Amino acid sequence: MSLSHAQAQAQLTGPGQLFEMEEIGGTGIRTWKHAPAHFRALLEMSRFHGDKVFLVYEDEHITFEDHFRRAATLANRLVEEYGVHKGDRVAVAMRNYPEWVVSFSAVLAAGAIAVPLNAWWTEAELAYGVSDSGAKVLIADGERAARLASTGVPLIVTRGEAPEGAHAFGDVMGEIAADVKLPDVELSPEDPATIFYTSGTTGHPKGALGSHRNLGQSPMTVSYGFLRALAMAGKDLAAATGTRRITLLTVPLFHVTGCFSALTTTMFTGGGLVLMYKWDPEQALRLIERERITAMIGVPTNAWQLMSHPDFGKYDLSSLTTLGYGGAPAPPKLLERITEHLPNRAPSNGYGMTETSALAIGNGGADYQAKPDSIGLPTAVVDVRVVDPMGNELPPGEVGELCVRGPNVIMGYWNKPEATAQTFVGGWLHTGDLAKIDDEGFVYIVDRAKDMVIRGGENVYCAEVEAALFEHPAVDDAAVIGVPDDVLGEEVGAVIRLAPGMSVTAEELKSFLTGRIAKFKIPVHVWFREGELPRNPGGKILKTHLRREILGA
Repeated sequence: MSLSHAQAQAQLTGPGQLFEMEEIGGTGIRTWKHAPAHFRALLEMSRFHGDKVFLVYEDEHITFEDHFRRAATLANRLVEEYGVHKGDRVAVAMRNYPEWVVSFSAVLAAGAIAVPLNAWWTEAELAYGVSDSGAKVLIADGERAARLASTGVPLIVTRGEAPEGAHAFGDVMGEIAADVKLPDVELSPEDPATIFYTSGTTGHPKGALGSHRNLGQSPMTVSYGFLRALAMAGKDLAAATGTRRITLLTVPLFHVTGCFSALTTTMFTGGGLVLMYKWDPEQALRLIERERITAMIGVPTNAWQLMSHPDFGKYDLSSLTTLGYGGAPAPPKLLERITEHLPNRAPSNGYGMTETSALAIGNGGADYQAKPDSIGLPTAVVDVRVVDPMGNELPPGEVGELCVRGPNVIMGYWNKPEATAQTFVGGWLHTGDLAKIDDEGFVYIVDRAKDMVIRGGENVYCAEVEAALFEHPAVDDAAVIGVPDDVLGEEVGAVIRLAPGMSVTAEELKSFLTGRIAKFKIPVHVWFREGELPRNPGGKILKTHLRREILGA
């Protein structure tokens, strides 16, 4: 028998149940009572899964026991050989290799703060992340190591040649003992754990400082969303939880979706995580068949490209039961295509941010079919509201800024008190997204208050691209806008007004930007305009006018 949302929540969160909740004294914030208190607890719990395969990368298979021993060994090396203490920052810059997971686990197990850096960043962007975080040690793959060699920070290198003065990952690890123990360090839920960088609207990105509580709550939140959808569909939860979940990770681990929605959830549930060096739909089809993948987590682009591949029908995808995506606008026809090409699967759409440690609101099962334009209902420990510019809560149906409160909301921005004070007000995170909430509590994103393009799950802040464009002597004025794209959700577009007597082609501009900003931020579409760009009385470019003029939208 299918259940209502209220009935499913009551069943899952009742006294003694896995998803039982408790309040953090006097704050009004609910937490998952049985969540790991900190990462070390999660890591030690994961060891009980023993010889089950935890990580798969190409032909490599690493068990939970193997991972624990490697992480514990590296944690001890960081403490004993590199002098890493509780609260020190250690940066990890690499693609989706098993060593990323081992390094992340080791840093946190040593009590340090893990700083995952965007592997797509340029040398200057990586250098800023290292400098801003004050990283004491860097752990990188060969490609990133070459870009980081000039930072002067001790460097450990895997999957590539170590620059002069750096040490190879294998040499640092040395012998891995069967009885290795984690270094002795006391951790609490309030201790800082991670710094994930989120693009800044002006200038440099901000470091989102997350706590061990944020980290420990995340796998519970993802698991709750999955079981809530099953309960509402009337499925047998005992049978569902008894089936091992094998997840194909299609997005980078250095994003919260990859790290929290996939990695920590897999550690918590004892499932398997199949890593991809980079997204490739044909490789994904092969992996789903070979590894008997049951779930795919990523952005809408991944599901779209999987079904669009010419060899889609040649592979056995019968094991795949769940497609979860978020982090970017879902193309309107995506749900229809999944229903047509992958019937009887369980697609779900989620909403989250770096600042919410990934998932905060989710839409799955019958709800998604009924309200495909909604991002869904907040998870049981999350509160949402919509406010006007003065901070007053608005009634259902009215559009305002979406605010979120819960144990998943981060501590603030690293070394940026003003930005923290502006974004985190009275315990509520002001998301910058314009939304409305209907009478049943479903949330709808109407627009983004932040001037941002989301390209295949990657945040591209327009001001950063505009600033780079203005460096070209021929550019007199510039506006960057999002261009709808069926595959990526949005592509980056630029409207350019040239300086008098100057000329430049679109390809010359793109070449000029190469190396100045990351490749995914470089405009794909460029329009040249003779007249002034439309502005309001305050001098701000009216991008809605530009979109209507250029795109007809």
